[in-house]
Amino acid sequence: MDDAEAAFNWLLSKGYEPGNIITIGHSVGGFIAVALALRLRDKKQPLPGAIVSISPWCDLEIAETIATNAGTDKILSKELLELFRESWIGGTGIEFTDTRINLNRADLSGLPPTLVSWGTYEVLAGEDEEFAARVKDAGIETTTVVVPGGQHSYVYGAGRIPETDAAIAQIGAWVREKTKI
Repeated sequence: MDDAEAAFNWLLSKGYEPGNIITIGHSVGGFIAVALALRLRDKKQPLPGAIVSISPWCDLEIAETIATNAGTDKILSKELLELFRESWIGGTGIEFTDTRINLNRADLSGLPPTLVSWGTYEVLAGEDEEFAARVKDAGIETTTVVVPGGQHSYVYGAGRIPETDAAIAQIGAWVREKTKI
């Protein structure tokens, strides 16, 4: 998070307008794209113009919804998520429910327009759908891009899978609209 904040502040120091900066990430990067905006909001600093969060890991409690797609997600599993979680916060004393690392428990008010995308076959689909609903319920302009049959890393199918190409085109159009450049 410190590195993401430093990069954002570097862009500002180079004269980029915050409204023309979009945080975007995939998986844990999708988490960082949102968490950075929350951190900046809490510090009362300028926010990015928008957020694109693709297949974000929102719930480090590893919600029961992951069981829904356990048989269809060929990338992630509960065991792999547990390994990643231990690698990330193991030994730190940070609880899985801590709002700094659990977007599905965080106060999402004040975020810029947010696009959340996920594949219907990935284990994170349930928590991503919940996250998108929570963003919308917080009164944030929210767009969702759901990729039928998409795996956790559906973006890696660019140029080979029509559904992926369609999702990327939709995300790109949304980004261009938000930056108006």
